[in-house]
Amino acid sequence: MDTPPLQGRVALVTGAGRNIGCAIALALADAGAKIAVNVRASRGEAQAVVSEIAAHGGEAMMAAADVTERAQVDAMIAAISERFGRLDIVVNNAAIRREAAFADLSFAEWRAAQAVCVDGAFHCTQAALTLLRNSGAGAVINIGGMTAYTGASHRAHVVTAKAALGGLTRALAHELAPFGITVNCVSPGLVDTVRKSASASAAPVHRAQAQTLLGRRGNPAEIASAVVWFAGPGARYATGQTLHVNGGAYLGG
Repeated sequence: MDTPPLQGRVALVTGAGRNIGCAIALALADAGAKIAVNVRASRGEAQAVVSEIAAHGGEAMMAAADVTERAQVDAMIAAISERFGRLDIVVNNAAIRREAAFADLSFAEWRAAQAVCVDGAFHCTQAALTLLRNSGAGAVINIGGMTAYTGASHRAHVVTAKAALGGLTRALAHELAPFGITVNCVSPGLVDTVRKSASASAAPVHRAQAQTLLGRRGNPAEIASAVVWFAGPGARYATGQTLHVNGGAYLGG
């Protein structure tokens, strides 16, 4: 029987309680990694992911922390190190998706999007650096978004934050390469996910005119498969790259 490609590795996935984050955690576990399932407050969702991984023979822990708070992130990384003894993969997936017209967008909403997407990626990656350097095959995967390239109405705060993740990806690819750490970005587009609340159940405004060449929306598992590839041995020569997974809705370089 073939050895799973991520056997012996440990991965942190932020915002992993549902949707794409959950799918990434499950896919990395299926590939053999031990998983730290991060959520800010949805402990029940995180525990469900941990239990599902365990039911399939994997190992996982809940890692509750607000990624915008450095002290909480430091404590989370310390807990992962204590439990698993290492950390090889950091997936910065936590994000805010609320929509608002720019004229009505409060500065607090603007800052919240940057804090979760960009500051969160900063805190988690920097706090994990010592462990990633010790890995020998460290990988950071940022989860971007198609609208960072196409733009979108009612999402100025989110588009800006996701675009910043692309810049962070390229900058860190340069800086972390000497330590054998790859840094890449997966950019999903038009993925069917469950909205957090009834008030947010309608499809986002920017999707109304978007079409895919494949004639359908994607599913979270299809995004997760791209993350598994970037995290695995087959992608060790890829760094600073953005992989668009959107069914052909955006054809980017």
